[in-house]
Amino acid sequence: MPQETAVNFESVDTYKIGIADQLSVAVWRNAELSVNVPVRPDGKISIPLIGDVIAAGKETTELSSEIEKALANYVRTPNVTVIVTSANNAEYINRVRVTGAVLQPVSLPYRENMTVLDLVLAAGGLSEFASGNSAKLYRKTEEGVKTYKIRLKDIMNKGDIRTNYTLLPSDIVTVPESTF
Repeated sequence: MPQETAVNFESVDTYKIGIADQLSVAVWRNAELSVNVPVRPDGKISIPLIGDVIAAGKETTELSSEIEKALANYVRTPNVTVIVTSANNAEYINRVRVTGAVLQPVSLPYRENMTVLDLVLAAGGLSEFASGNSAKLYRKTEEGVKTYKIRLKDIMNKGDIRTNYTLLPSDIVTVPESTF
């Protein structure tokens, strides 16, 4: 049975900077070198004096160290802090999705305590051809992708909420069409 508790943020991987993220690069006591920059489609950012630096795929501490080393040629003992001010790339990681025999397949931002029923209702409900009790929840885990059976028809028509699982980021719900 899937986990039905809030996200354990201690187990969440360290955030890696991604394309389209907004960064604040602060160089202590050097305001003219401090910038707010977007991560470009090529994964780079532009920093005064040193030019382009690859940011995508790195943690903020790793990027800070790299910029400090490059600035050391121009500034005595630079102290650089990188902060992700807008994690635009993370938007796609922290989504939940429903596909198949629903009125409007949808990908939504993850919200704490969101359930399977919430997701299906956001998709407009089941289509007339849906096989609601054959729906499945796919969840990425450390052991790989786990699959859970969902009885959507029972949830919606009988109020049987035993399979109305609480969702986690990246969960996918699929609703197959019934065979006649």
